[in-house]
Amino acid sequence: MDAITKLEAIEGIRLAKARQQRGVDTKDGDLLRRVWADDAVVDCRGVMTDPVTGANSAPQTDVVLHGVDEAVASALDSLAGIVSVHHVSDPEIEIISVTTGRATWPQVDRLWFAAGSPFRAFIGYGYYHETYERVGEDWRIKTMRMERTRLEFVPW
Repeated sequence: MDAITKLEAIEGIRLAKARQQRGVDTKDGDLLRRVWADDAVVDCRGVMTDPVTGANSAPQTDVVLHGVDEAVASALDSLAGIVSVHHVSDPEIEIISVTTGRATWPQVDRLWFAAGSPFRAFIGYGYYHETYERVGEDWRIKTMRMERTRLEFVPW
């Protein structure tokens, strides 16, 4: 693969991830639907488990989602009534072929909860581990797994 093709693939993967993060924070289901592969697999197990204490603040999220419909519905349902800001940076992107790639993204997410919730806010740190496939001219997220390295809960 020539350098230009590889750089175009890397940029396509960056755009897919940026759009996915924006789609989550703006609760834009149409945008999210465009960035997930139809047969996406999203492994949410442990996403709310503190790596230090092992305490799981949302065991209902310990699921593996299959397909774009489940991925979009889960993102929208789990963040209903919550203000979120997700940031990723400095990915390690590997282009495997002209139609496949993988990346590890350092991430920070911050969630603000409604009155009456157990916590005022949550700050999470970790990594997204993802694979991608090219569909036409667009890159889509094929698989996602989050690895948490730290969770902080802000009390009321």
